[in-house]
Amino acid sequence: MLRPLLAALLLLTAAACAPKPPPIAFRAAGFDDLPGYGQDRIGEAKPALERSCARISARSPERSLDGFDRYGSVAEWLPFCAALASLPRGDDAALRRLIEAELQPVAVLGEGKAQGLFTGYYEPLVRGSRKRHGAYQVPLYRQPPDLVQVDLGEFRDSLKGQRIAGRVRAGRLHPYDDRARIDEGALANRNLELVWLDDASDAFFLQVQGSGLVQLDDGGQIRVGFAAQNGFPYVAIGKVMIERGLLDRADVSLQSIRAWLRAHPDAAPELLRQNPSYVFFRELPPPKDDTDGPRGAGGVALVPGRSLAVDRSLFALNLPVWLAASAPDAAAPFADRPLQRLMVMQDTGGAIRGAVRGDVFWGHGDAAEAIAGRMKNPGRYWLLLPKAVAARLTATTS
Repeated sequence: MLRPLLAALLLLTAAACAPKPPPIAFRAAGFDDLPGYGQDRIGEAKPALERSCARISARSPERSLDGFDRYGSVAEWLPFCAALASLPRGDDAALRRLIEAELQPVAVLGEGKAQGLFTGYYEPLVRGSRKRHGAYQVPLYRQPPDLVQVDLGEFRDSLKGQRIAGRVRAGRLHPYDDRARIDEGALANRNLELVWLDDASDAFFLQVQGSGLVQLDDGGQIRVGFAAQNGFPYVAIGKVMIERGLLDRADVSLQSIRAWLRAHPDAAPELLRQNPSYVFFRELPPPKDDTDGPRGAGGVALVPGRSLAVDRSLFALNLPVWLAASAPDAAAPFADRPLQRLMVMQDTGGAIRGAVRGDVFWGHGDAAEAIAGRMKNPGRYWLLLPKAVAARLTATTS
C-alpha cells in the first residue's frame, strides 16, 4: 500500500514543480504554414500597412517599436516600409512578393497553446443631440480634467503596455469614480457632456466598442472616439448574465444582451453597473470613405476587416499579422466562414488579454454589427517580422 501512495505523491510533486509554459512564446514558421495565404486578396491590406508604416517611419531609427525590443528597431522596419510605398494599391502579387522578400512568419503561442479566442468589434450608429431634451437624456462624457492616466511602462520595463488611471488627492493617486457613481451623477453639472443619447444600452455598447457614429437630431452626423478610461477593469456583463442564469452561454451575443436589456428596463441599470469600467469620448470628423475607421491605439485610422486589436502588454502595435480563424457570415450570421487574411495590430481593448487573443474591427453599418456582435471563434496567428528580427526572436524564445 505504501508504494502506490509514494508513487502518487511523487507524481503530484513533479506536477507541482513542473515549469509553467510562458505567457507568450514564438516559433519559426514559413509561408506554407499560413492557412489560405495564396487565396487572400492581400492588396486590400495595403492601406492598413501604409498607415502603420507611416507611424513607424516617423520615429527615430534607433528606437524600438513601442518600447518592445523583441519586435525590432525602426531601422529594421524601414526597408519594408520604403518598398511598400512604391507599390500600387490592390496589386496582390506585388505585395505578396514584397512580404516574402522582406518578412518572415513567426507563430505565436500563449501558455504553450497556439489557439486562442477571436472576437469582433464595430462602430455603432446611435441617435443623439447636442442638447438635453425629450428622449435625449443619457450623456456621453468628455475626459474629466482631473482624470490622470499613467503609463506604467514609463516606470518599469516589466510593466510595459500596462496603464492605470485615477485622481490625485493630497499628492497621491486614488481610484477614480466607477460606473455606478458616474451613473448616479458624480460628473453632472461640470459641463463635460459631449452629446446626449436617447438609449442607455446604446451608450453602454458605444463604450464597449470604443467609438461610433452619432446621428444628430438636427440632421448632422459626428464620430466620437475613445479619449480615456476611468482605470477600472472591464467586466463582461455577458459573463455576469450567464452566472445569473439570465442567458445561456451558447446564446450570448451583443444582439441577445441588448434585447434582454431593452426587455427589462428596470433591471438593466443594476446589471450594467456590474462593469465598473467607464469610457470617455472626444469628437472626431466623420469618416471620409469605407477605409477611414476611427483612430486606434496604434495612432492610425483603422481599416475595416484588416485592423486587429491585441493585448498591448505583450505586443508592439502596428505589426503585420496573419490571422487564421473564422467569423459569422453577414448574410447568415449563425453560419461561419473562414477568416484567413493579412491584418495589422493597430488597436487594443480592455477585454483583450492574452498572447493569442484578438478583436477584429469590422467597420460600421448593419453588416459590421451582424458579424462583430456574434463573433467569438477560435483561431491562431503568425507575426510577419523583418527576417533578422524573426531569427532573433525565435532563437531566444522557442
